[in-house]
Amino acid sequence: MASITIRNLDESAKQALRRRAAGNGRSMEEEARLLLAGLAELDVPPAAAAESVQPERVSTAPPAIAGFPAAGKRVLLILGGGIAAYKCLDLIRRLRERGVAVRPVMTAAAGEFITPLSVGALAADRVFTDLFDREDEQDVGHIRLARDCDMIVVAPATADLMAKMANGLANDLASAVLLATRRPVLVAPAMNPAMWAHRATQRNVETLRRDGIHFIGPMEGEMAESREAGRGRMAEPLEIVERIGELLDTRPKPLRGRRAIVTSGPTHEPIDPVRYIANRSSGKQGHAIAAALADLGAEVILVSGPVAIPDPRGCETVHVESAREMQRMVEAALPADIAVMVAAVADWRSKAEATEKMKKEGGKGPSHLELTENPDILKGLGHHVRRPGLLIGFAAETEKIVEHARAKLDRKKADWIVANDVSPDSGIGEKAGGVMGGDRNRVRILSRDGVEEWPEMGKREVARRLAARIAETLARQAAKA
Repeated sequence: MASITIRNLDESAKQALRRRAAGNGRSMEEEARLLLAGLAELDVPPAAAAESVQPERVSTAPPAIAGFPAAGKRVLLILGGGIAAYKCLDLIRRLRERGVAVRPVMTAAAGEFITPLSVGALAADRVFTDLFDREDEQDVGHIRLARDCDMIVVAPATADLMAKMANGLANDLASAVLLATRRPVLVAPAMNPAMWAHRATQRNVETLRRDGIHFIGPMEGEMAESREAGRGRMAEPLEIVERIGELLDTRPKPLRGRRAIVTSGPTHEPIDPVRYIANRSSGKQGHAIAAALADLGAEVILVSGPVAIPDPRGCETVHVESAREMQRMVEAALPADIAVMVAAVADWRSKAEATEKMKKEGGKGPSHLELTENPDILKGLGHHVRRPGLLIGFAAETEKIVEHARAKLDRKKADWIVANDVSPDSGIGEKAGGVMGGDRNRVRILSRDGVEEWPEMGKREVARRLAARIAETLARQAAKA
């Protein structure tokens, strides 16, 4: 059946499928089967499925990351000569699995660290190396390369390559392409810390920034040389991928001009200098919501309790410890159009914090700990004179999920409550270990219009859907105003 389907395709679609199958190391029949299975999972209609195999820029993104904003784009990757060039093999793979076509250009120095064969196999494209290639330069190949892409990425960008860029030199294919392009250029420097800190390099960096060149890194860390450390490491492949996605993101930004406050993570309420009251919140859901709102164009202030995950890109993150600190920072961020209170704030704190570590008293039982109630940040916003236009709270419950969430909706004057079951036996997650600390969630959205149940999904998908719903709601409100 698969062979009959392929036989009925037009020639351009068959050629595209053949290239795609070769790039993934599969037969055409297997590639077609996997492609159709992926489209079915994404609920793509049959007509759209037929259009998914095109002769140019065929997306190979699996369903899990098919929403990457640069999917379908083409990146010209210029590989400089440095030990960090090996990271570009992973960079190519990460881009291609997100549906980005990669066309490599290697400097002669890059070929001393990795081979064109490895680069070409991963890119599924020809590797360009020679400015004076007779075949390519018959049609001015370096100009074509400079223009037949959506952006150029230079990684690793050596001090020598950046000096050529800053001073307009063009004595090899890479520098000639960079001089001829009108596309956005992203540079990922990598070099010894002394070379990065040198005045000549910094002058070149400033020149390139003024010219509109984008930078990512370099980062702090250990160098390839023994006993060398400092700023000079190339950014990691996934960091570069995220930056490429941001620079090539042409999607509508329905929340542009809107201001959002998001709280995330737990709070730590001190008992003495070494102990505190807390909970098991990881901050993954709150951080994902902040990132999703920023992705739709909102100005996001994230007030985060102590977490072990990185700050989301595109957000202003304020780090706090206690509930009282979180309350102060949230109120300082007002006014706002949107507030999403995701943080699992400790309900109680020790009434008096001991100045010294509390000791066991042999035979007298545990020390007495007197508790007092923490401020209710969500309720405070609900009754605030500068109440956000759309106020959303979270209800982490272990029983009577809807009943308790509905009571919270009324008591705290919120517009929505996002309720989830955080009990360890909820059955949520790959190992069914529960929501707290995991990567999956199952929520119910309560409003005065009723209850909407969402199926279990990844926390990032929950965040994307919630951000989209927020944008739609604000758009409807604006249309009625």
